[in-house]
Amino acid sequence: MIHAPIWVQAAVLGLSYLTLGLGYVPGLRMNRATIALVSAAVLVSLGTLSLDEAWQAIDADTIVFLLSMMVVNAYLSYAGFFKLALLYLLRLTCSPLGLLGLLTVGTGILSAFFLNDTLALVSTPLTLQLTRSLKLNPVPYLLAIAGATNIGSLATLSGNPQNILVGSFSGIGYSEFAQALAPVAVVGLVFQVGLLWLLYPEVRSLKPCPPPPTSRLRIYRPVLVKTLIVTTLLLTAFVVGLPLAESAFLAAAALLVTRRIKSQRVLSQVDWSLLVMFSGLFILTRCVQKLDLLGGVANWVTHPAGLLAVTAIASNLISNVPAVLLLQELIPSEATQSWLLLAAAATLAGNLTLFGSVANLIMVEAAAAEGYRLSFWQHLRFGLPLTLMTLALTYGWIVNLG
Repeated sequence: MIHAPIWVQAAVLGLSYLTLGLGYVPGLRMNRATIALVSAAVLVSLGTLSLDEAWQAIDADTIVFLLSMMVVNAYLSYAGFFKLALLYLLRLTCSPLGLLGLLTVGTGILSAFFLNDTLALVSTPLTLQLTRSLKLNPVPYLLAIAGATNIGSLATLSGNPQNILVGSFSGIGYSEFAQALAPVAVVGLVFQVGLLWLLYPEVRSLKPCPPPPTSRLRIYRPVLVKTLIVTTLLLTAFVVGLPLAESAFLAAAALLVTRRIKSQRVLSQVDWSLLVMFSGLFILTRCVQKLDLLGGVANWVTHPAGLLAVTAIASNLISNVPAVLLLQELIPSEATQSWLLLAAAATLAGNLTLFGSVANLIMVEAAAAEGYRLSFWQHLRFGLPLTLMTLALTYGWIVNLG
């Protein structure tokens, strides 16, 4: 280990966050997970942190909670729960406007309780299949999925990774968080439907389309029953205020004790890259703290409007999870209003651009695999006004609430 000058360490940190924002290193095959890990290793070698300090920087509660929720989501997905829930919702209507509304509500509600990335992955092929069979333009429905997975996930602490971080750092309870931000999510979903109604005249029709051909849905009933029981108990534990990480860890352990699905199949569905990225980001954040590089931002985040703006901008420059990890050190643990603003801004800013959230990218990649391309400008035309409206709503609601 060497002890490099402070400016060298700061330059490495700056380069790390720049490449994290891009999502790749030009000329190299590196994703955000490997960028975070390599950056952490370089900073340890430069003497910014010792290896013990780097290890202690990783928040175990967050990693365990995220891992456990991924296991729960994997079982729900294997059992066919997500497709079953969406198909039951979509059987209620076949009109263009009704389909838009139900897709928005369905993915929004499911994203509130389960990680939004999973919903984007499951609902995109289903939506493309439906719009193809109904001969509808898929673009507004894909945008509905992208927006609803982000907005809906705002409602609870288990909805997305940045909310999990906020819950871990702030100590805000599951019910308290939901009471504060679920109304914003509900109104935000209404805004989304209205905006798509304005932008795409073809979705305004209430005339029923011919019913699409029904495909056989594969359901593993015993696994589905067991998983729903465990998930219901888990959500009950969240609501009554039991520790989030420990409750999710026990639920995941209960599901892994089974004869029906090989454990390696479930563990293969865990996004290990995301866990590695989180671990690396925790280390980078501790390096930023140690070098005291956020002094110029501290004054901005003391005001609600400043915190909202800084979080929204940072979330689109370096992604929402790194933004939350960087800004959390500037917020006192008892400042509930600031924590809620941080969670809301980091989540809702994900709708601004196509690259603003992982859920957006999952949706785009899944659509491309089916032969449909959604351009950056198509998304920005929808995402920019939606982000501005929902951020303004968030500011008015939370500031008046507190």
